[in-house]
Amino acid sequence: MDRTRLPAALSAAALAISGLVATAASAGAADTELARNGGFETGLDGWSCTAGSGVVVNSPVHSGSSALKATPAGSDNAKCSRTVSVKPNSDYTLSGWVQGSYVYLGASGTGTTDVSTWTASAPSWQKLSTSFRTGASTTSVTIYTRGWYGTPAYAADDLSLLGPGGDPVQAPAAPTGLTAGSPGSTSVPLSWSPVSGATGYNIYRGGTKVLSVSGTSATVTGLAPSTSYSFQVAATNSAGESPKSAAVSATTTRGGNPGTGLPAHALVGYLHASFANGSGYTRMADVPDSWDIINLAFGEPTSVTSGDIRFSLCPASECPNVESVADFKAAVKAKQAAGKKVLISIGGANGQVQLSSTAARDTFVSSVSKIIDEYGLDGLDIDFEGHSLSLNTGDTDFRSPTSPVIVNLISAVKTLKAKYGSGFVLTMAPETFFVQLGYQYYGSGPWGGQDPRAGAYLPVIHALRDDLTLLHVQDYNSGSIMGLDNQYHSMGGADFHIAMTDMLLTGFPVAGDTARVFPALRPEQVAIGLPASTQAGNGHTAPAEVNKALDCLTRKVSCGSYQTHDSWPSLRGLMTWSVNWDRYNQWEFSKNFDAYPWS
Repeated sequence: MDRTRLPAALSAAALAISGLVATAASAGAADTELARNGGFETGLDGWSCTAGSGVVVNSPVHSGSSALKATPAGSDNAKCSRTVSVKPNSDYTLSGWVQGSYVYLGASGTGTTDVSTWTASAPSWQKLSTSFRTGASTTSVTIYTRGWYGTPAYAADDLSLLGPGGDPVQAPAAPTGLTAGSPGSTSVPLSWSPVSGATGYNIYRGGTKVLSVSGTSATVTGLAPSTSYSFQVAATNSAGESPKSAAVSATTTRGGNPGTGLPAHALVGYLHASFANGSGYTRMADVPDSWDIINLAFGEPTSVTSGDIRFSLCPASECPNVESVADFKAAVKAKQAAGKKVLISIGGANGQVQLSSTAARDTFVSSVSKIIDEYGLDGLDIDFEGHSLSLNTGDTDFRSPTSPVIVNLISAVKTLKAKYGSGFVLTMAPETFFVQLGYQYYGSGPWGGQDPRAGAYLPVIHALRDDLTLLHVQDYNSGSIMGLDNQYHSMGGADFHIAMTDMLLTGFPVAGDTARVFPALRPEQVAIGLPASTQAGNGHTAPAEVNKALDCLTRKVSCGSYQTHDSWPSLRGLMTWSVNWDRYNQWEFSKNFDAYPWS
């Protein structure tokens, strides 16, 4: 080796290293912090979390006073994201601090290769970092954190995106093409043309914002029948909101306010009319005046798929004290003369009904009509349980169902409503599995493998909401269900009824999809379903806890740990299984209802 040349080589290397440092410093000088509010010090400003999964907390934090806490669910990975303006053909570094199990940090829409990094376990704060280069025409990317389905909550803080800043995002133009579809008695569907650069839309009714959506259509609910409304829509993105569109007017139909003739607060009970059990048989004439709606249990099909519904009184061999058919019919008329409603309830635990064909649908209409006419009844209660309702694979949007058992049931009920007119009383008694579970799961899910019955009542309720008198979900015989606070709630206390009812009166994204939100029902359409005694079903709730639930939902007091989104003084009332079990329990349930101070 020529030792005399070593100093020269070292000198050259030093110059090269010096040049690299200078180059790196020069590149770094052009970098800008683009992840505005990456420390969540101003709440979720600029960030959006799927299914309402993210909240800002004060502990744990990595720095400052705030951090993000996001809770995954069974069908939601708690993805929190924001869109950032960038420059084409540029390099960016994304980093952030996380805490929890299976936490991801990534960027999508890069125009090249989308990137992410993750940690399987971070019991304390751990830094994640990745980088990417934008494509030739990329002007924005979406940065995000997320967890994994069904895992515990994770935390994120001090998220950073360093690189050349993009051109400022411009607020979108005002939407055009706003049109109103065919109004219902309490709802109006709207649609409009997409706006370039918009990431969402705000819907205004009479100048007041009532709804925000990500797509180009929405249904405004909670309207009054026979009333004219004016609507506008504005486009939004990270730069702000556009001017409002031209207004469109629509007038709701007359049909609304189902249940005319019911008291402001009603008590609903099922009467074991066709069978006996441990509670004993109760004659129609012996049902106390406390009960405003009496559902005759049950009309059942001749076979699961026939649609042929039959009803008869309990045989004397099984119910020795059963009245004659003539006396039963006379008692029904007497109840109606006193302002009560008597309905035929179809289904129950043993009455599986699958209207899988149009022939079954038509038979259902004719056979139910025959029962209503023979006994002079006021309407129909749908108590489909078990495997009566399920969603076919690929039926993923509750707003436009395709499964025959769903479509045919909706059609059949609409036919009955049209036949009997505005006085027809329609109630439903689904289990929580078929309704509130839809917040997490809907049908077999996007990847298959889920129970196809999950949330299967939602398309029926939604399609019939303008005809629906009363929905009383069975808050019993239920597993734990996640509420809108993304916490699981268990039956038996006030908390369960508060959380489950708040979901119906607030609305919720189905399976966590914020583009598919099940709209809130009117409070006068909702009652709480409970067992009348410990013998009547799992999840019996003591009268004091029932009253706490009513206090919270109608006056927002005694709410406990769950905070409702509003208060609803016009909540219709309570339903129970059953009149017979309440009699067996010395009328505890109905006496408590009668004594409750509604106002």
